[in-house]
Amino acid sequence: MPLPSQPLRKLGFLTIGLFDEADPRTGHESTLEIIELGERLGFDSAWLRHRHLQYGISSPVAVLAAASQRTTRIELGTAVIPLGWENPLRLAEDLATVDLLSGGRLNPGVSVGPPMHYDQVKGALYPDTADAEDFGYDRVSRLLDFVRGKPATDFSGVEGFEVFSDRVQPHAAGLGRRLWYGGGSLRSARWAGENAMNFLTSSVVKAEDSEDFAEIQLSHVRAFRAAHPDGDRARVSQGLVVIPTDSATPQQRAKYAAYAEKRTPRTAVPQGPARMMFAPDLVGTSAEIAERLYAHAAFREIDEVAFALPFTFEHADYVQILTDIATVLGPALGWRPAAQG
Repeated sequence: MPLPSQPLRKLGFLTIGLFDEADPRTGHESTLEIIELGERLGFDSAWLRHRHLQYGISSPVAVLAAASQRTTRIELGTAVIPLGWENPLRLAEDLATVDLLSGGRLNPGVSVGPPMHYDQVKGALYPDTADAEDFGYDRVSRLLDFVRGKPATDFSGVEGFEVFSDRVQPHAAGLGRRLWYGGGSLRSARWAGENAMNFLTSSVVKAEDSEDFAEIQLSHVRAFRAAHPDGDRARVSQGLVVIPTDSATPQQRAKYAAYAEKRTPRTAVPQGPARMMFAPDLVGTSAEIAERLYAHAAFREIDEVAFALPFTFEHADYVQILTDIATVLGPALGWRPAAQG
C-alpha cells in the first residue's frame, strides 16, 4: 500500500466548459483562461469533457487547438469523446493536426456506446445509416488504426498534380501511445489493456461484483494492467470530483457543501438499470481530502489524477479550487508542480 511519502506523479484537472446560450464566447474564453491558469500553476494536464446539444463544449478538439496556441507545456486531453458522434477517420485527422500544433501534447480520451438520446437524434446524425451504425469497440479500433498509421485506403500515389497518401495525414508520431479509453466496467478495462491504450477511470463505475465504489474501481485498474503489454507500468488516471476549501470564502464553502450534499444520495446504491455507482464528491480542507484519498483503495494503486471540477460553479470558484489543488492539496499528496518554461 503506497504511503503518503510516495508522491503523486502527475496532477491534472477536468472541466466541462459551460456557457450561456446568449453569450457562448464568454464561456469558451473562460475555459481557455482556466487552462492557461493551470499551466501557470504547474499542473501537468488539462482535460475537457464533451457535450452535444447542451450548453457545454461540443468540440473539445477545436477548443484544445486554441489552447495549444496559448500554452507551451501543459498536456491537453479529452475525457472523453463519445465515438458514437464521430467518424473515426475524420477524427483521426483532427487529432493529429491538433497534436502537431501543440508540439505533441494531446491526450485524446474516447469511449463507445450509442449517442445519448439516440432515438431522438439519429435522424439528424445518421439519417441513412442509423440502424447499421456500430457503436462498439470496433469503432475505437478503427480510430486506433488510423492514428497509429495503418492504411485507410488501398490507393496512393500521384494523380495529375496531386499526391495522395494511403494513411491519414498528417501523421503525428507518438499520438498513438497517448490515446486513452474512458471505461466504467471490467470489460472496458480489459479491452483497453488488450489494445495497449491508457485508461481513464472516473467518478462513475458499473456495480458488477461489488457495491463498494473504491473496490470496484480498484478491480478495474488491476484488470486493465493485467491485460496491458506494459503490465503494472500501464498508465491509469483517476478522475474524482475534488473541492478543496483552504482559501475559499464562507459563501463558497456553503455553496460547495450544498452542491455535494445534493449529489450524495446517488452515491449510496447503484443507480438505474445499468447499476452505475457514483463516487462521493470530496469537499474539505486539503488535509482532509488527502486523508480520504489515501484511504481510497483505487487511489493507492495509481500515480496520476485528473480531478474533475464541478459542473455549475463560477469562474472565480474554479480559480480558487485550482489554486488550492496546486498549492496545497497537490503538495500534500507529494506532487511537485512542473517547471515553468
